[in-house]
Amino acid sequence: MKLPVYLDNHSTTRPDKRVIEAMLPYFNEHYGNPSSQGHPFGWAASSAVESAREIVASFIGAKPEEIIFTSGTTESNNLALKGVALAVGKRNHIITTQVEHPSILNAARFLEKMGYSVTYLPVDRFGMIDLERLENVISDSTLMVSVMTANNEIGTIYPVEEIAVICSKKGVLFHTDAAQAIGRMEFDLNRIQADLVSFSAHKNYGPKGIGALFIRRKSPRLKLTPLFHGGGQEKELRSGTLNTPAIAGFAKCLEISRLEMESENKRIKALRDRLQEGIFRELDGIYLNGHPEKRLINNLNISIKNVNIDRLLGELRDIAVSTGSACASGSPEGSHVLRAIGLENDLLRASIRFGLGRLNTEEEIDYTISRVAGAVKILRDKGIRD
Repeated sequence: MKLPVYLDNHSTTRPDKRVIEAMLPYFNEHYGNPSSQGHPFGWAASSAVESAREIVASFIGAKPEEIIFTSGTTESNNLALKGVALAVGKRNHIITTQVEHPSILNAARFLEKMGYSVTYLPVDRFGMIDLERLENVISDSTLMVSVMTANNEIGTIYPVEEIAVICSKKGVLFHTDAAQAIGRMEFDLNRIQADLVSFSAHKNYGPKGIGALFIRRKSPRLKLTPLFHGGGQEKELRSGTLNTPAIAGFAKCLEISRLEMESENKRIKALRDRLQEGIFRELDGIYLNGHPEKRLINNLNISIKNVNIDRLLGELRDIAVSTGSACASGSPEGSHVLRAIGLENDLLRASIRFGLGRLNTEEEIDYTISRVAGAVKILRDKGIRD
């Protein structure tokens, strides 16, 4: 077993070797610009992009023309919210939740400053929203509802299929941030009638810096105002030279998931359950954050009573874990997600998120249980709590 042990797979994943191999030809052999349509170098790159678009679309039950490549989920989320809001002037109300990723919450706050009205739905102690409350707050001025598919901190999985039905019935758009879900759970747009979906590759053993926004083909056509202006790539919605190597890697990581996700999920869930049971067996004062059942199979978020979390992480330098979302870990107020589910300050500031992945082993899990239990007992014995 090699140290350190990596258990921060919600933050990012190690690219699969097969993904890296799929990317290499587009760095050194087929290095042309996909927009250069006057010579074979451009044709080869363009062919790779369009082939990848078909694979990405097929994986989620979409059509290739419904996929726009971006730099990642953050850009896709911003394009979805701002792009639609700025293109549609008649409605000015957006509904989201208190536990969304910062790229949704901060985009919503930006729109508030521009005069839009935003409702931030509360959640219960498991991180779930009340669907009846959602339906009741949709009004004639509502433009869009944005609810993530699965929470990046506590792993709670949201009923996006039912939310899409509510939105369709009410005549409003539905967007979901599916960054943590796609490649880790079944996600089929033939069943989930979302209008816009954001996701990326690096949560699923693919490269960083590449993502996609699904935009459902509708009549009348769903209009978005682009965030970038330039050469008009991606149907004039995302100008800029396409990242061909990363796009090829994006497609490859989804091809691998299509073949291996079912068996891999069984193995990772077993490891997650082993970790959870071991920590709860060895220690008292442990609290599970998130839904106990409707939760990503690789997620374990716990709070540890009577322990200084910074000192604990110092003791666990050979285990890579997170104390919150990697995209907002510098927040002095602690996790907005844990605050939203009602954790008191002592538990909110004593949380650890374990994110298991493809490369983890039973030996690593047993080592982690031993190290966490041992470090907590030492700190408690010394009375180091805050």
